[in-house]
Amino acid sequence: MELRQLEHFVAVADELNFTRAAARVHVVQSALSTSIAKLERELGVALFDRTRQQINLTPAGERFRSHAEEVRRSVRAAIGSVGEFRGTLSGTVEFGSLISFGPMDVARALGDFHRLHPYVRLRLRLSQSGASAYLAALIEGSLDLALVSVPDRFPPQLDMRLMFEEPMVFVCCADHPMARRKTAYIADLADDDLVGFPPGFGLRRLIDDAFRTVGADPRTRYEVPAGFAAIAELVGNGLGPAFMPASEAAKFRNLHSVELGDPVTWQVFLASPPAARMTPATIALADLLLDAAVCARER
Repeated sequence: MELRQLEHFVAVADELNFTRAAARVHVVQSALSTSIAKLERELGVALFDRTRQQINLTPAGERFRSHAEEVRRSVRAAIGSVGEFRGTLSGTVEFGSLISFGPMDVARALGDFHRLHPYVRLRLRLSQSGASAYLAALIEGSLDLALVSVPDRFPPQLDMRLMFEEPMVFVCCADHPMARRKTAYIADLADDDLVGFPPGFGLRRLIDDAFRTVGADPRTRYEVPAGFAAIAELVGNGLGPAFMPASEAAKFRNLHSVELGDPVTWQVFLASPPAARMTPATIALADLLLDAAVCARER
């Protein structure tokens, strides 16, 4: 058994899709399938159930996954532990990213990290089912660090540090009845067909909860699993209004932003295992992201 096979197995276990897993580990799909099949032959058990349209882990695969993650963590820690003797950090950091970083300049922080630690491989992952999925991945060990938008829970196994918070605003076209208002109230927006994120995204849950707090049901008719630029395009073309963090709304000059009379606050946390379980490279990236958060708050 090779470490490469464990990497391939974990990628498929995370994605439950050979095409996405192959792209993640940078191999062609046929090579990935061959690697998994070879691993199953060596172990003498099936790790994946391929009898349905979507593959799933078998009970043996579930048990093997936890040990595979432990081996990967140990290897990363071993590689990182000798970096100080070379005067440089190395290894891999698996980082869960977000669609929007609000006021934080995360791209600059990642660029600084690359320049300071060029031998560290940084792998960014973007969840298509909402950033709270990162919490389970951090606990399992398939992620090292993640930004989590409006987490639905605070697992005791993880450190959750608040990076920033900012108000949400109502965003609409010039011909919307609220466009000339200084303030919009959630209850007054219950009849609007909204453009927003799919269920599972932290920002979607934040808005849904705001409506339910005032006894209304949100009508998110257009769900966009992409960034705010895509949402702004739909709003600008008349499909409906949306809610955005103030820093994002400020980027779209053709749209009108209206403050909310019922304040809704977006929060983003940096989630990680305790420091004792983090590699030196992961700690270094976390420190740069925390510095970026401080800079954002001081602007």
